[in-house]
Amino acid sequence: MVPAVAGSNPVDHPITVCGLPFTIRGSQCIRCMSQIGLSIEPRDPLSEEALFLLHEAALEARQLYPELFDKTAPMPTNQPLRAGEVYLIAFLAGKPVGCGALRKYDAVTAEVRRMYVLKPARRGGIARAILIQLEKQAARIGYEMLLLETGNRQHPAIALYECFGFTRIPRFGRYVNDPVSVCFSKQVAG
Repeated sequence: MVPAVAGSNPVDHPITVCGLPFTIRGSQCIRCMSQIGLSIEPRDPLSEEALFLLHEAALEARQLYPELFDKTAPMPTNQPLRAGEVYLIAFLAGKPVGCGALRKYDAVTAEVRRMYVLKPARRGGIARAILIQLEKQAARIGYEMLLLETGNRQHPAIALYECFGFTRIPRFGRYVNDPVSVCFSKQVAG
């Protein structure tokens, strides 16, 4: 039997994650994710789960932007956390399915980094749930502003960020001269 999560909208969203079928129902599914085994937990960015998700994200980026990557270039790695930083991993039925991080940009600003959800787990509210938790962490730490960068071919990500309240801004920091970068900012709620 496929677990269903009740919400206010009768539209079903079937997803399969790591071979497990789930049906998420309704627009309020984010609040009900724990019923299907979703948890979002702080983790070491150098953990096995974090590096697995980074590897998957890097493979996808290389497919989306083949002209930007040398095929012999090493895969990226995560940096250890510093004060004022957070790395979150979303687990569904105990399996890592997504991640997101806050990196300190300045005293009152954090950059949202490493936002990624495995393809089979997308369109079920997991990325939005990660963003909600990152914003809560940002408020707890004392950040006032969030910055974010994504690629211009990542249309679902762009739509998610805009729906979540991020506003497009000029490219910032290391992205200033990157023609594929699309940058956003958002005031931290709370």
